[in-house]
Amino acid sequence: MFNVVTWTVHPVIFHIGNVPFFGSLDLRWYALMFIIGFYIGAKLMEKYYKLDGKDPERVYVLFMYCFFGTLIGARLGHCLFYDPQYYLSHPLEMLMTWKGGLASHGGTLGVFLAVLIYAKRDKLSPLFVLDRLGIAVAPVAALIRLGNLFNHEIYGHETDLPWGFRFITNMGAYEAGREPIFTAPSHPTQLYEAACYLGVFFLNAWLYKRYRAGDRPGLLLGSFFLLVFGSRFCIEFVKNVQEDFEEGMLLDMGQILSIPFILAGIWLIVRAMTSQVKK
Repeated sequence: MFNVVTWTVHPVIFHIGNVPFFGSLDLRWYALMFIIGFYIGAKLMEKYYKLDGKDPERVYVLFMYCFFGTLIGARLGHCLFYDPQYYLSHPLEMLMTWKGGLASHGGTLGVFLAVLIYAKRDKLSPLFVLDRLGIAVAPVAALIRLGNLFNHEIYGHETDLPWGFRFITNMGAYEAGREPIFTAPSHPTQLYEAACYLGVFFLNAWLYKRYRAGDRPGLLLGSFFLLVFGSRFCIEFVKNVQEDFEEGMLLDMGQILSIPFILAGIWLIVRAMTSQVKK
């Protein structure tokens, strides 16, 4: 079907020089995907707030909570889940997000805590907000995985399948103008995850519209947890480990961290389906 993809897309869209106070800046695909994703998520939440008779203007307050919850949670998650010994010895480096290192599990926990604070302030049920985020966040996650694709990172094992991608391994040298060095054809696990997350979005949006799933508190959040982290758990089997200590482990850190979310998803779905429908 394909003849292997040699992925040469540069992670920087364009370079901006002589910016006051900053010197020079790069606009990267990863950052653009992050921004577009949050914009789409905010517009979707605005739509669902309107459908449920809530003030859509409050979505932009929620957006700020979720943005900082995601960024802080994802960074702390990477530092504390994947290399706690180093970062606890160098705590200031936890602030250096430009050096890379964001963990989706930490980002999810950050959003969860941010929503608890937001919901209390706005006198809303946390599950009301989280259920609708269970629809709106899925395309955000898909776009962030596309950002990983543009960054030539978080790809999988070597494969002889016809859709394998050859990624650049010497990215720092490549950005400095040197010739790229490519991997062997590998699983484009970023695309696998992005496709699964988009599937979760369409399923949950359909459940909300067709079966009034929003009237069963926790159902959409449970579906999100089960399917997003369930697919993540499975895809990890063909993905390269992120840290050296994961080599030789029966389950890698991404899978271990996914298990509590999968179990929470099952519990939320069972709870929602066995409880009285909200009127």
